[in-house]
Amino acid sequence: MKKEFYSNGKLLITGEYLVLDGAKGFALPTKFGQNLIVERGNNQEITWKSYDCDGSIWFEDRISFAEITSKKSIEKTTSVRNTLLEILREGYLLNPDFIINSSGYSVTTTLTFPRNWGLGTSSTLINNMAQWLEIDAFVLLKNSFGGSGYDIACAQNNNPILYHLENGKPIVEKVTFDPEFTKNLYFIYLDKKQNSKTAIASYYKNKNGDLAKAITENNAITSEVLNAENSQEFALALEKHEAKMSVILEMETIKKSLFPDFNGVIKSLGAWGGDFVLVISEENPTEYFEKKGLKTILSYKDMIL
Repeated sequence: MKKEFYSNGKLLITGEYLVLDGAKGFALPTKFGQNLIVERGNNQEITWKSYDCDGSIWFEDRISFAEITSKKSIEKTTSVRNTLLEILREGYLLNPDFIINSSGYSVTTTLTFPRNWGLGTSSTLINNMAQWLEIDAFVLLKNSFGGSGYDIACAQNNNPILYHLENGKPIVEKVTFDPEFTKNLYFIYLDKKQNSKTAIASYYKNKNGDLAKAITENNAITSEVLNAENSQEFALALEKHEAKMSVILEMETIKKSLFPDFNGVIKSLGAWGGDFVLVISEENPTEYFEKKGLKTILSYKDMIL
């Protein structure tokens, strides 16, 4: 018995944070992702091994079936083992057969992107595990890690999507996004990994003003982004998005705080202050960002499916 699963990474172009409250988010699945291989094991346990993209093992452990089926509460820590145990336990509650009808498993996961990039180490894992256990990935995410679910939608789709929550249910719409100006789009890694849970908690603490109005404005901007006919219209819409989120989060935009002299537009992606940013520039911005000490600079075609 050998089963293999794969899920795409993700980048959220519009709607960061607000997508948690029902706003529409425009998201792109990436060429990078994670696979999961399941083989027969023994001893009523799961032997787990996780590889980074360079072939190094970043996590390795054994989890007994008894730990998974136990009703004893799992200590809330940032440990990888406890997070994995929580996901497995929620998976068991949704489909007990994977434990009841097995003698054990050997599981291997492999990322195709550096783990610190923030392209969805957790979401790709959850989607892969949901495929393996034949359960709903959105439910597994909600019951374990939490979040809006747009990253699960990207994991499952090979094309751009428009995503929102409607009465708590995920609504995924496939959209067309292949403008000529993608040659002016670049993704820069800020080399400051952000914790999604921490960022979301901060959003709920700091969001202010009229949320309904903010969601309406976000949705209008998202529509402008998708319908932009040239890079100028696209850049203007994203600048507007940054300005409005700056007010909601009570944070400076990434361009103002780190790159005020850059000749172009810089849009935060996901958790503000870390991971990747989207850059719209008429000229190749590689030299500028390398002088700032940033080495991971990817073109649109190299990043996006």
